[in-house]
Amino acid sequence: MSSLANQLATAEREEVARAIRLLLARPLLTEAADPAGFEVVRRRRAPLARWFDYTCGWSLVVEPRRGYARLAKVRADPDGSRPARRTRSGRAPFDRRRYVLLCVTAAELLSIPMTTIGMLADRVVQATAADRALPAFDPVHRPERMAFVDVLKLLESYDVLRAVDGTTETYVESAEAKVLYRVDTTLLMRLPAAPVGASRLAVLPDEVPARWGELLTGLVRERRYGGAPGEEMPDETAATDAQRNLRLRHSVLRRLFDDPVLYRSDLAEDELAYVSSLTGRQILRRSVEQAGFLLEERAEGFLLVDLDGLATDLRFPDDTSTARVAALLLLEPLCAAPGGLLPEQLAEAGAELLRRFPRWAKAFQFEGGPARLAEDAVAVLRDTGLARRVGGRVVARPAAYRYRLTEAKSSDASGAKNSQEEEEGGLG
Repeated sequence: MSSLANQLATAEREEVARAIRLLLARPLLTEAADPAGFEVVRRRRAPLARWFDYTCGWSLVVEPRRGYARLAKVRADPDGSRPARRTRSGRAPFDRRRYVLLCVTAAELLSIPMTTIGMLADRVVQATAADRALPAFDPVHRPERMAFVDVLKLLESYDVLRAVDGTTETYVESAEAKVLYRVDTTLLMRLPAAPVGASRLAVLPDEVPARWGELLTGLVRERRYGGAPGEEMPDETAATDAQRNLRLRHSVLRRLFDDPVLYRSDLAEDELAYVSSLTGRQILRRSVEQAGFLLEERAEGFLLVDLDGLATDLRFPDDTSTARVAALLLLEPLCAAPGGLLPEQLAEAGAELLRRFPRWAKAFQFEGGPARLAEDAVAVLRDTGLARRVGGRVVARPAAYRYRLTEAKSSDASGAKNSQEEEEGGLG
């Protein structure tokens, strides 16, 4: 009996760890997209909810009958490193126009359980025409229809929209396309993760650009970390010691479980003191173990390794895009320059790559292409915590020295082939 109990406890720990990593990679996990993963989350939803609440202060909602689990990941330092992406066009990130259409479309869908693509487009036309702060949506033009389709495909990937008759892509070719949708309004309302509703921070449209940072900060302020009763926003000076410790635990562990690398230099003084304390280290290591990661702790910071790759939303190295291949190739000159590289030097490094591999990266074989290639590669390195901008230069960060290029050669099949070895020693 004791042996069986131990086996059951071990199985539960393994399933909880697996489910944690699945939800870290996909905060909206649907039964339709991953039946096996959703079943694990459904079965272990109680310990999962407790782990996320204690460790990161994130709420988890699991709806077994509706077939989805939603982890509301909140951070005090929002950034654009994980944009919404188009399901078409090589998964390019959303631009401003698509984000505007996404917000307007979501607002219009809240009150309609069924709709057609034409009726929804008409509603978006009317909504944008009625708001002077928004550029009008004009489905007569093909680029507008393409942007609208990208928005609808994103909502379909979230299972908010379901095409029950017709195909969304047909709208790109004709505004007269017929597509019928079923709308999951309950799931739609679960998409926003910010603890403060945007309507509570309403400002005049002309003031938004100047107050953008303030507004973003306002959206993610959380009462649990202190503030007098009745205050609209918590006051840090009014927080108790328990609330300050709670904020420190959550702020450090949110970043550790959400980013590829957590550098000590990026932590505030009180965060660094917390993670260096006996209690902080114990909580960090226990949380990492419970989630099924391996922890690499170095003088420069921390790195979590997921041997199964379940929690990984961006792989590096990876040859699935030109930018990621270029990022790996650029690490060699970048790591060889401790002071960093200027934009002109990066552009020259990009030009050298194009000369070395003339059949590769044909989309960048134009005037200004090398600079664009280098810019895209640097974006990958910054998103993975391998590089940063210091002044006007791009500088390699300690984790970049984990990688060394062992072979790079041209190939008729794919244009460029590369392999790399991971350096021993963690963060460098």
